Amino acid sequence: MLGPEALRAKKIDHSDLRIRQAEIPCPEFNRFLYTSVGGQWYWCDRLTWIYNCWMTYLNRPKLQTWVAYLTGTPAGYFELEEQGEGNVEIAYFGLLPQFVGQGLGAHLLTIAVEQTWEMGASRVWVHTCSLDRPYAYKNYESRGFSLYDTQAILRELAPQPPGPWPESYQQP
Repeated sequence: MLGPEALRAKKIDHSDLRIRQAEIPCPEFNRFLYTSVGGQWYWCDRLTWIYNCWMTYLNRPKLQTWVAYLTGTPAGYFELEEQGEGNVEIAYFGLLPQFVGQGLGAHLLTIAVEQTWEMGASRVWVHTCSLDRPYAYKNYESRGFSLYDTQAILRELAPQPPGPWPESYQQP
């Protein structure tokens, strides 16, 4: 997305929704967000990170973590990273499973993009793949993102997504 005018904003009016920047690096909290949002979608690249890896990542000066809270409960998050020359990546974005389907995704993405313009971005981009939630791409497109590049990368996946903890999707 190349400018604020390209954003097709969609916000909801919810008096109990708050979106706040997590200003203190906290590996435990970011790992919770990462596994809770991405666990059922094979987000695996950070699962082996130890505490120091998380802390090094979170202490990067151009990285921001933002968290959506609904009635005080974390509902989703996004990470923004400035990459130089006016480029800002929405590095991670998503909702916890119980908050999907309530219009929060469009609202949160709108806020994420608006925040990038406040950071001085001239270009905002997001990386997605076929392992993301089925409506992720539609949300990106609906907010004004356009396809820039595609790549075909084959990955071998476990029979079950990792989830936020072992056997998390085998509930009684």
